[in-house]
Amino acid sequence: MNPIGNLNKIFESRIRLGVMSVLMVNNEVNFNDLKQMLEVTDGNLASHLNTLEENGYIKVYKGFIGRKTNTTYAITAAGEKAFKGHLVALEHMIKFTK
Repeated sequence: MNPIGNLNKIFESRIRLGVMSVLMVNNEVNFNDLKQMLEVTDGNLASHLNTLEENGYIKVYKGFIGRKTNTTYAITAAGEKAFKGHLVALEHMIKFTK
């Protein structure tokens, strides 16, 4: 039995892992808050968010607060299921190596 066989490659990045962790416990989070929490650059975060969106793991909501754009992110049902599966796989991997 391969201890890493059920890990989700999308979540191998520490930034995507961080984004998903934040979104699992918050209904939605805006771009600037994510950037500040994860201590990453705009471009780096945008790239990882795009990957998560393309895979159907997060939803993007674009709107305005006054005249300023406001982009928020929320986890999808598929994203929640995939991330929980990844966490289970991590737990199995840890138990397997004991």
